[in-house]
Amino acid sequence: MQYIGNTFNNLFHQMGFFNLTWKNGIMIAVACLLLFLAIKKGFEPLLLVPISFGMLLVNLFPDIMMTIEASSNGVGGLFRYFYMLDEWSILPSIIFLGVGAATDFGPLIANPKSFLLGAAAQFGVFGAYFIAIALGFNNKAAAAISIIGGADGPTSIFLAGKLGQGNLMGPIAVAAYSYMALVPLIQPPIMRALTTKKERLIKMEQLRPVSKLERILFPIIVTIVVCLLIPQTTPLIGMLMLGNLFRESGVVKQLTETASNALMYIVVIILGVSVGGTTSAENFLKVDTLKIVFLGLVAFAFGTAAGVLFGKLMSKISGGKINPLIGAAGVSAVPMSARVAQKVGAEDDPTNFLLMHAMGPNVAGVIGTAVAAGVFMAIFGV
Repeated sequence: MQYIGNTFNNLFHQMGFFNLTWKNGIMIAVACLLLFLAIKKGFEPLLLVPISFGMLLVNLFPDIMMTIEASSNGVGGLFRYFYMLDEWSILPSIIFLGVGAATDFGPLIANPKSFLLGAAAQFGVFGAYFIAIALGFNNKAAAAISIIGGADGPTSIFLAGKLGQGNLMGPIAVAAYSYMALVPLIQPPIMRALTTKKERLIKMEQLRPVSKLERILFPIIVTIVVCLLIPQTTPLIGMLMLGNLFRESGVVKQLTETASNALMYIVVIILGVSVGGTTSAENFLKVDTLKIVFLGLVAFAFGTAAGVLFGKLMSKISGGKINPLIGAAGVSAVPMSARVAQKVGAEDDPTNFLLMHAMGPNVAGVIGTAVAAGVFMAIFGV
């Protein structure tokens, strides 16, 4: 009887209730809120569902993120192995492969001026860098945090790993992916505040047709130019352009389908739950984490504003041929920010179709954020 009593006593005390703290309770509530936003409100469920569920699991059972060194049997937690793929920059690079295979670069090729709008939106990245330094972060930490301003989760993870900021990778990744998911909430007020109704009503000319040769040459030329100028961007730019070459060459349809669908979705699941797994109450509820979340929002708002303001300048120079709303798509949340530009424009005129025009700055933003990350790596000699 004593053996049975001890067995049940041990079993009872192994229940999660005995290790649950009020901080875990807060994180569990946050996870449930994010699940609500993803499932009920439809805020980028492909990102938020795995991230928020990973957040839920790690706060119910912290050992799922246990390091190999801390375990008693030499075996780490499941999410620890997933997370190692983030630290090694494997998952972000594969995500870029999928993005390239799924994205039409035609609008950018048809309107190369879009590169300027994508570059303008990177103001948020460099602005956040100096604000982060002012808030007490060191140079490398500030650089890793600032990339959140590009609304680019994979690049944020990639740069944090390369700069040795593994302790900040979790908050940075969560902030980046959360703001990517909340693009429909964050960007529209900024876009409306910085534009007049007359500007929002501007209808842009139809984009010129892009030849197959142009589509094939574009990823090859961009790879050569960017990787020679900033070699540190090669893992991201190279995989992005390889995926697009799969798409545009037309001779590897199986690879295109795999990269843009099955492979990318598998990686999104693994990356999402591993990012969520970094948000244990012990690691996440810190002052520095709150600073990172704040800086991410500031950077993203600055990037959106800079894109819209530069769009206004280009509109004036072009004699009113460019709708400034497409400048907001210069952040690299593909294709969410382009859809937001379309939505805000359609509010004033349902016949105003800005989506394809906004995809140019959107793709340019992806390239621009990767280049910004490469610049930081070059500065710090990584």
